[in-house]
Amino acid sequence: MTARPKLLVTRRLPDDVTRRLTAHYDAELNPDDHVMPAEELLAKAAGKDALLVTPVDKITPEIVAKLPASIRMVATFSVGYEHLNIDALKQRGIKASNTPDVLTDATADIALLLMLGAARRAYEGERAVREATWKSWSTTYMLGVHMTGKRLGVFGMGRIGQAVAKRARAFDMTIHYYNRSRLKPELELGAIYHQTAEDMLPHCDFLSINAPGGPETYRWLNAERIARMPDGAIVVNTARGGLVDDEALIAALKSGKLFAAGLDVFENEPNLNPAYRDLSNVFLLPHLGSATIDTRNAMGFKALDNLDAFFAGKPLIDEIA
Repeated sequence: MTARPKLLVTRRLPDDVTRRLTAHYDAELNPDDHVMPAEELLAKAAGKDALLVTPVDKITPEIVAKLPASIRMVATFSVGYEHLNIDALKQRGIKASNTPDVLTDATADIALLLMLGAARRAYEGERAVREATWKSWSTTYMLGVHMTGKRLGVFGMGRIGQAVAKRARAFDMTIHYYNRSRLKPELELGAIYHQTAEDMLPHCDFLSINAPGGPETYRWLNAERIARMPDGAIVVNTARGGLVDDEALIAALKSGKLFAAGLDVFENEPNLNPAYRDLSNVFLLPHLGSATIDTRNAMGFKALDNLDAFFAGKPLIDEIA
């Protein structure tokens, strides 16, 4: 009987994914779901054939250099892969895969939740009900921003950006976008393309950030770009926390330059800038973009599809290294 591949799984996975995983692999699991320090990950990687990691596992060049020779593949339970040093993996001949396509709708749904939550002051309203500070209906009580018919700017018109635009059209929003390349008309669907993001920003009553993370977009939304937006605009980020300069965004929320923000991702999460917690005009979620049962199962199955392909000697379905 052929020995099953040995796999280190760095975090706890959904039950359905774990059942499939353990049926086909000799897997070392993480039942208490703790974040493995680098030393633990390296120690447990000894004798394994592959790693199944998540965005909290920082596979740096130093980690890659210390991985045992037995490791031949790294599958990440995520679409983004900035936590993996691709160049270092390639230099060692270690294959890698991600899980694109399957979390588009779930993340776009969260973007719309953030837009509505920020515009209609959902955090303040929910807190008023829970804390019994809501005393009476009033014509001027907790007035928000009307979303229907406004202009939405999408920074990064990939799959998720397009899904956000699709949902926003149900609110009769005019879509503006910046992308590294212009979409074909059948994908653009009437959205207005801008040659630069700076040209788009003055047209953003709402801004949805949907671009990939990385050095090129690090702290992209800074004070200078916020200044180009209309007064009273709303910013939503479901991409990566590193795309936002926290100090600049917090200053704009405090000054009233921006009406509100909706954030699902943060730089250095979960250790976000504590000033966000003191602001009533920011709607905060703990990185829930893909957090539905269906989506997380699909992500896990996609990671396993890639591992299955690798150990069957077939090309990876979602190869990134």
